[in-house]
Amino acid sequence: MFVRFRCARYMAAVASISVLAGCGLVPPGGSGGEQKVTVGTTSAPSTLDPAASWDGSWELFRNVHQTLLSYPRGASEPEPDAARCAFADDSNRSYSCTLRDDLTFSDGDPLDATAVKHTFDRIMRIGVDGGPKGLLGSLERVETRGDDTVVFQLNQPDATFPFVLATPAMSLVDPREYPADSLREGGGVTGSGPYVLKSYQEGKQAQLVRNSRYKGYAERKNDAVTIRYYPDSASMVKALRDKQIDATFRGLSAPDIIDLQSDDAGGGLQLVEGAGTEISYLVFNPKDPWAGRPAVRKAIAQLIDRSAIAHKVYKDTVDPLYSMIPTGLPGHTTGFFDDYGKPSVDKARDLLLQDGITEPVPLELWFTSDRYGSLTAPAFAEIERQLERSRLFDVTLRSRPWKTYEAGYRSGEYPVFGRGWFPDFPDPENFIAPFVGERNALGTPYIVREITSVLLPQSRRETDRGAVVGDFERAQKILVDDARLLPLWQGRQYVATSEEISGGERALDPSTIMMMWELERKTSW
Repeated sequence: MFVRFRCARYMAAVASISVLAGCGLVPPGGSGGEQKVTVGTTSAPSTLDPAASWDGSWELFRNVHQTLLSYPRGASEPEPDAARCAFADDSNRSYSCTLRDDLTFSDGDPLDATAVKHTFDRIMRIGVDGGPKGLLGSLERVETRGDDTVVFQLNQPDATFPFVLATPAMSLVDPREYPADSLREGGGVTGSGPYVLKSYQEGKQAQLVRNSRYKGYAERKNDAVTIRYYPDSASMVKALRDKQIDATFRGLSAPDIIDLQSDDAGGGLQLVEGAGTEISYLVFNPKDPWAGRPAVRKAIAQLIDRSAIAHKVYKDTVDPLYSMIPTGLPGHTTGFFDDYGKPSVDKARDLLLQDGITEPVPLELWFTSDRYGSLTAPAFAEIERQLERSRLFDVTLRSRPWKTYEAGYRSGEYPVFGRGWFPDFPDPENFIAPFVGERNALGTPYIVREITSVLLPQSRRETDRGAVVGDFERAQKILVDDARLLPLWQGRQYVATSEEISGGERALDPSTIMMMWELERKTSW
């Protein structure tokens, strides 16, 4: 039996609902009594092929694809979706899954053991740079046992493997529609999830309708969902107020959140607030002549005022973060605060002088203009102001849209750049492992043998995730000492809906991905 620390209790979207006005009857919406919901987000998919995605595309995948395991509402650990799974040995190196009976994809093709093997083999074979192959480092091979059983043979003990299987990166795909050695072309999706992708306009909207062949845990409370993609929070909230959409699920800016929290400004809207594990952080390129110097990195760590960023820019809708593992997970520390304390120009100057640096350091600081919300630019402007106010740095801010931005940092183009991170799964490993090693999610090799060869393998042997605290505290100490990753803030989760919609408080899974099937129109309120 897979036992783990029930850290999901920290991340469950416990509702804090405001601004409920009026009472009466609301029609269920749609013709013929059909339940139809329209949802807005600022996070559009970068791809429709799961083998290429390790990003916000997962929001769509969760709703149109199925995974072997998933997180039903209220679950604190992965539970059966397309299959029932368990470790087949005591060493946590052989993991067996038995599929539900008579599963099919939305086009009627069988979802059998061969299809599951095809799904994982193509992820490994295609190996998209920055894609989900990075989550399968412990996978050695996939075996089939008849039509309904798949066995994952691992190259090392890995108690976190069930969590990996529950991520939308491991969405099951139809071998007839998804080539074994290349990405699918043409913009189509064939899955076995709760919905079918009826139509898709890149960057504009996705139309989902019920999948009549679906067999899984999701209890759909609506018949169709339209997801609309917006360039920023302001336009998304305007659409919500104008009743062009019924709910939002990612990308609300702090000013809009503050506005929605006000009874006077709410206009009959509901705001659901929940604990979150999104983090924002800076990455230093070790090959850059300035960012590669520890003294420069540590001086920046000494100058950054996280509280000012959280309060002045984000209006206290985020919290200062002093370790890469966020509050609420085993291994969280306050390492950067413990080592650096309050921001200090004098201490930062001393760090630079010890390395013989006497002139202002030229620093090129990059951020993406369209990925992490409309306050990203003001946040980086605040960082620029803090560094230049010290007279120790001469900062140049630069930005690009996400698609070109991502290519730039993967090619090592940026000296210092900003990233955000939503967890693949709710476990401390997912805030350490993706960022270290020769090939990592940042495209910037970070070789740290004690973490990759000792601490991570050691923690993966332990199915009780509450027992791995010491390993991750040590990993945090190493990251603080190197200062190559500099955490800035930890976010909270907000879902805004019209007063006609219920289910917002249930719709976020432990990885804060929205389960669209939980949203429904009220028949009375």
